[in-house]
Amino acid sequence: MSRAEAILTAAQMRAAEQAVFATGVPEYELMERAGAAAAEIVWRAGGKRDLLVLCGPGNNGGDGFVIARLLRARGVPVRVAALGESLTPSSLKARACWAGPVEDIFSAAPATQIVDALFGTGLSRGLDPALADRLCALTASAGFSYAVDLPSGVDTDSGALLSAVPAFGICVALGAFKPAHLLQPSANCWQRLICADIGIDVSAATVHRLSPPPMFPPKPLDHKYSRGLVAVVGGEMAGAGQLASHAAAHSGAGMVRHIAHDLVGGSPDAIITQKADGAGDVGRLLNDARFKAVLVGPGLGLDQDATARLEAAMVSGHPLVLDADALTLLAGKGVDAIPAGAILTPHEGEFVRLFGDLPGSKIDRALEAARRADAILIYKGSDSVIAAPDGRAMIASGSSAWLSTAGTGDVLAGLVAGRLAVTGDGYRAACEALWLHGEAARRAGAAFVADDLLVELPAAIASRL
Repeated sequence: MSRAEAILTAAQMRAAEQAVFATGVPEYELMERAGAAAAEIVWRAGGKRDLLVLCGPGNNGGDGFVIARLLRARGVPVRVAALGESLTPSSLKARACWAGPVEDIFSAAPATQIVDALFGTGLSRGLDPALADRLCALTASAGFSYAVDLPSGVDTDSGALLSAVPAFGICVALGAFKPAHLLQPSANCWQRLICADIGIDVSAATVHRLSPPPMFPPKPLDHKYSRGLVAVVGGEMAGAGQLASHAAAHSGAGMVRHIAHDLVGGSPDAIITQKADGAGDVGRLLNDARFKAVLVGPGLGLDQDATARLEAAMVSGHPLVLDADALTLLAGKGVDAIPAGAILTPHEGEFVRLFGDLPGSKIDRALEAARRADAILIYKGSDSVIAAPDGRAMIASGSSAWLSTAGTGDVLAGLVAGRLAVTGDGYRAACEALWLHGEAARRAGAAFVADDLLVELPAAIASRL
């Protein structure tokens, strides 16, 4: 993974910085790098428009003094407002290098541009209400606004808003993304997110931002079975199973069989629909070693017949994707009932039913659940987290809010099953499917229905070949 994709917690970032210092790089040199990187971004976005830099007492404030000094040298009319005295050795040095006056933040006049360098990462409590209100007012009055590392008032690891946080134009992540850059609600506090390289080694990071995955066309000698055979086990709601089957068929898999509770029209002729009157039929139809993935859950139902169909799928011996009703049924049986190696796709409610109210950030909860279940998780939402039992995780952010409509989860589940059949790798399949789902939504635009995503999938896949 590239530097720009790595995600570090506050503690991991401190450790990464200490590793830099251990090589002989002074702490202040890292502050100069951070300030220079942020100053360049401000310069490119706002040019010589007048600027107010808000500096806190710690190293984030020191970054602000560096930004102010460097931009003044470029001819930007810069003013600095601070909370009080600087308190760390590096911030004291940065303040001493600033030749201009330092105003009081509560009396400073607004400016066309504003930089929030008050607290950044590592904040454990919210801002004083008066300070939070002042930050919001100054930011709202500016035409260009920038947060250095994180807006002041954001919890670095969870993304929680500890106090009122204004909306910024640009957030500059220093050295690596932090969880709050991608988790809600904090990820909604800026319009654009930029990661600035300051020389931090992030090669050991196990959590990354989901990026466009490389994908590959079929080989010349491939056929429908070598490209992956998918089964979708349907239930009482035929439409959900159909949507999932359509998505699997458009995922790059070679063949899809929809094992349906009832036969209904509307499926592409290329999808093989087979009627299963009960669990016995499901088991018989799944008795084919060529299946590379079996999806069960969309439209399955919650009655005894649904439970029996789920059990037939789970004992089939094929790689499993479990979604929707399958997760609700499993919640009543406990985590130990989840087949090892399966891919689970819970939304918030299904996650809590399965694993309870786990502590920590959404990333922490996803990783702990994946470890307990020995399964791959796609913990869905506007900040979906993919987690593996070995500690790897991916975060997808910025997905279309129009995905909050019926059937889009069925499409995602079908994509996961299809990519699992193609790749044979659960974690990779989850990452590819989630990215394709988001890209199809982006291409579909506004006010789409789940069926519209299917039309966009071939072009989304083609864009990654």
